[in-house]
Amino acid sequence: MRFLIIQQKMVGDVLASTILCEHLKIHFPDCEVHYVINESTLAVVEENPFIDKIILFKTEYRESKLGFFKFLKSLKREKYNATIDAYCKLESNLISCFSKSDIKISYKKWYSKFIYTHLFSYSNNPNTTLGHAIENRLILLSPLIQKLEQPNLEPKIHLSTAEKEQAKELLINHQIDTSKPLIMVGLLGSQSSKTYPLAYLVEVLNFISERYRVTFLLNYLPHQSASFTEFLDYCSPKTRNNIKKEVFCPPLRSFIALLDQCDAYIGNEGGSTNIAKSLGIPNFSIFSPWISKTAWLTFNQNQKNQAVHLADFDPEILEMPKKERKANAEALYQQFKPELFLEQLDSFIQSEVVPDQ
Repeated sequence: MRFLIIQQKMVGDVLASTILCEHLKIHFPDCEVHYVINESTLAVVEENPFIDKIILFKTEYRESKLGFFKFLKSLKREKYNATIDAYCKLESNLISCFSKSDIKISYKKWYSKFIYTHLFSYSNNPNTTLGHAIENRLILLSPLIQKLEQPNLEPKIHLSTAEKEQAKELLINHQIDTSKPLIMVGLLGSQSSKTYPLAYLVEVLNFISERYRVTFLLNYLPHQSASFTEFLDYCSPKTRNNIKKEVFCPPLRSFIALLDQCDAYIGNEGGSTNIAKSLGIPNFSIFSPWISKTAWLTFNQNQKNQAVHLADFDPEILEMPKKERKANAEALYQQFKPELFLEQLDSFIQSEVVPDQ
């Protein structure tokens, strides 16, 4: 059997949908799984043994109708038994339409009933432990698999031995003291509305520095270097001394290997959080006020995975529509002061990061 999984969008989404590939391989050991993803997310699925073919949706397809049409025609030549569209937007609808399969699975939307044979509503389970992001994907397997053998399967990133060794070498070359816990800090979100105020994040790191012997590595992109400099200016001398700014890996795959050497991830919720989870790294994430914690605090029964949201302390903000929360993210962030969650963070560090200090 041959399956096509479609999951465009961001790193977290692409990682979450890798569990579909693994479940299919568990239940159909001889099957072939093809995975359509945006080319910017390739690094999180490289070396994945449950994906037989990675099909890259390139940025140029959005700029060239001819290029997109050629891409669609290339999929038409493939013979799939089933197509699972975990994205369900115009581009993936067209991909599904061109894929020649008898079974086409996706989500209920006003436009999707014309394309798919099986449609499902999004989960609204308030007591989810897997997270809606995972539950919404697992339901897409139900037309193919009656009962999952491993329902709590978590997404995984697969690194080669060489990649791990290169990351270790990087730390050695920069004389990083690995006897102290190494914490990767998610400095900035993918956009301003998903970025915890720098002055508040400084307070978080100063709090940690005053209590524990740790080393901080900062995760940011080259075009965000001005924010990085601003952040350093805010830090206390002790915190600044604990930050090893020279250890920096812009390529995503190199960053993943470096994060694999860390003892924890602390900072903005986003792709890096999901990468940390997929590597089994303890993570403490700060959610943006407009992002759903119920959806993206995945596998929350595992104490390694912890997060805070302004709604934990002010539930009434969830009465505000998501679009309004996004538009007012800056003002809502100002209410999300570190003292609200420092006790929880301290407990996380003691139990998951520095149990021996």
